[in-house]
Order: sequence, then structure tokens, then C-alpha cells
Amino acid sequence: MSGSLRLGVNIDHVATIRNARGAAYPDPVRAAELALMAGADGITAHLREDRRHISDADIDALAVVLRRRGRPLNFEMAVTAEMEAIALRHLPHAACLVPERREEVTTEGGLDLIKGHNNVAPVVGRLAAAGIRVSCFIDSDLDQVAAAKAMGAQVVELHTGAYCDAVRDGDPRAAEHLSRLAAAAAEAGRLGLEVHAGHGIDFETVKPIAAIPQVVELNIGHFLIGEAIFIGLPAAIAQMRTLMDQVRGERAA
Repeated sequence: MSGSLRLGVNIDHVATIRNARGAAYPDPVRAAELALMAGADGITAHLREDRRHISDADIDALAVVLRRRGRPLNFEMAVTAEMEAIALRHLPHAACLVPERREEVTTEGGLDLIKGHNNVAPVVGRLAAAGIRVSCFIDSDLDQVAAAKAMGAQVVELHTGAYCDAVRDGDPRAAEHLSRLAAAAAEAGRLGLEVHAGHGIDFETVKPIAAIPQVVELNIGHFLIGEAIFIGLPAAIAQMRTLMDQVRGERAA
């Protein structure tokens, strides 16, 4: 069991609210600064090809602010030449490669690294050569974990959406989904990959995920931004941070 569990806060949906009115507010960079003060360890932002939320200007500003603060930017990106060029220009701490379809509401699953090997592997190599820590967002599948290792990724981020959705829906398969997450995390750890997890995590689902010993970072966004409407962003992050820390304290004891 690792000690402290890192929390990356995804600020995409601050930009979603801003863009709904075409206004200059709320500002994702201000949200990032509040998140760091409230206990986040880093900031995640997904620059989509259609720019539906985060903009190029947001990434420009986040890169400057986080570098000045000495805090990591996790740049979520599709595996495209355009996004690779942006990543290489900014040199974020980490780049998380994610699947992307313009018609989807949100990311629907992990990258298929086996089918997409010839496309993904060269991008992983070029980003890593530039000093960027490369993560692959994948489903809880042992073959996908092995593929990530084989192509030189340093990190896998396990897609927790199926588990979180099952819990919220009262689906009895929730335990099966959690077991798959644990097995994938164990295999990734065995192979020497750093393990992150994210997608759909809320106050109810965070503890079982945080209890997976190989997981060292959770990336959470939509739920925290939604909860912030009711209790404020610092309070939402502080409560999530407390739940995460409780699990690691309980397990260590």
C-alpha cells in the first residue's frame, strides 16, 4: 500500500459553464488555483479537438501558472498530430492519451492500445523523449496493461466509469467491476507501471477505489465541479481529500 494518495482535479467543466454563455467567467485558471489551495496535488485539463470546453488559451495560461507554482499539469489529449504538437510546445508534466469521438458526451472507454498500437506507440515515444510523463487511459483489461508497458508508457490510468455507474445504478456487477480494477492495478504494478484511476468518481465510490494499493493518483473533475455549486469548490475538494486520506490511513493501520 502506497502512503499518500495524490488528487488531480480536472477543471474542464468550469470551462463548460463559461462557454455556455460565451462569457469570460468562470475562469478555469482561477478554479485551478483554488483547487491547489484546497488540497489538490495537480490539475488535469482535456483539450478536445472540438474545443467544447478547455481552450488553447486556457492551456497556455495553465501551463504558465502551474509552472510558476511548481505544480503538475496533466494534459489529456487525443492521439493526433495537432495535440502532440501542442504537448511538445508546452511540455506539461504529464500527457494522458485518451480516446476521443466528437459525437460522445464524455469519454466512453479506454484506449485500445492493441488495435491502435501503430498509431499510439510512436506518439508515446516522442512525448517521452521530450521529458513528458506519458499515461494511457485504458479499461481494466490485462492485455491493455501489457500493451501500455510494451509501448513505453510510464503510467496507466484505469477507467473507473463502469464501476462508478454500477454503484449509482444499484447494479450487482459493481463488485465485479471493482475486482477487475484491482486485478488490472496489480498487474500494472507488477510490470513497473505507475497506476492512476479516474472517471465518474464521487464521494460514494472514492473509498473502494482509493483502497486499491497500487493506485497512487485519482483524477476527478465533473463530480467536484457539480458539488461545488452547492458547497463550494474548496469544500468539495477538501471532503474528497479527507475520504481518500481516511482510506490510506485505515489501510496503513
